[in-house]
Amino acid sequence: MTENGNTPINVYEKHEWKHKTVVAGVEWKNPVGTASGTFQLAACRWFYDVSQMGAISTKGVSPVPWEGNPGPRTAESPAGMVNAVGLQNPGVDHYLVDELPKLKELGATVVTNVAGHSDDDYAQVVAKLADSPADMLEINVSCPNVSHGGMSVGTDPVALSRLIGHLRKLTSKPMIVKLSPNVTDIALIARAAAEAGADALSLINTLVGMRIDIRTGEPIISNRTGGVSGPAIFPIALGFVWRVRQALPDIPIIGIGGIDSGEKALEFLYAGANAVEVGAAALYDPTAPIRVARELDDLLDSRPELAAKLAAGETWR
Repeated sequence: MTENGNTPINVYEKHEWKHKTVVAGVEWKNPVGTASGTFQLAACRWFYDVSQMGAISTKGVSPVPWEGNPGPRTAESPAGMVNAVGLQNPGVDHYLVDELPKLKELGATVVTNVAGHSDDDYAQVVAKLADSPADMLEINVSCPNVSHGGMSVGTDPVALSRLIGHLRKLTSKPMIVKLSPNVTDIALIARAAAEAGADALSLINTLVGMRIDIRTGEPIISNRTGGVSGPAIFPIALGFVWRVRQALPDIPIIGIGGIDSGEKALEFLYAGANAVEVGAAALYDPTAPIRVARELDDLLDSRPELAAKLAAGETWR
């Protein structure tokens, strides 16, 4: 593994980070975190020191254990993948006694991702996390929501506003809303979340897509459609971040989508993000999150104005 293409890095050494960022009042060691759904402590800790990340966004946590979707759950696609895992997780009670305390013991800044199939699901999880050691909560509003006819609450500004307003009353922790790109007007959705009480936004979640097995003529994934992620969505995600930053100049933004290098992370910062998260890249290069963080740290050396803004909780745009 190399940093900036040529210098070997020790992914376990304690790195002296030169450039931090601040997201909704929470200081990150550096501007790079892990993206929810691609991080599990039991697996990732073997590849790098997870406490060195700017933040760890954990897999979605639900009120009770979820088994997820039947297989096959994933399919390759050009410059990316399609997945319909179904937010499999052991539930919030297990998370509170297992992964969360282990991450905090290691010294990680933790963003707990919250998942639900109804407004009550979300509320149950947030209430249990309200007094936990989690540093931030990330509300995944892209789940199919039975309270809204199976439609993702993140596609309806009225439903989203109602949900975030309710959750805001349950916790004083900084609350990030993770936005879906599967909407007509992302700025409208982002504004609804912000006005209802979101402290920050993360975007984008995956786009809807599918693959067909040409031997059978049937979808490869049992769920038929799934979420597209990976390098293919990078320019799309960058454009979404730009549009939301133009519409909402002050709210903190975490950029997600196709980031596999420090250079791509830097583009998100110039588009107006306060920080970024690395997801799909970690599925084919398990050390990608820490590598990207190191590369970005060096790139910011020659961009002191941008680095100063990030350290102050400000953005380029």
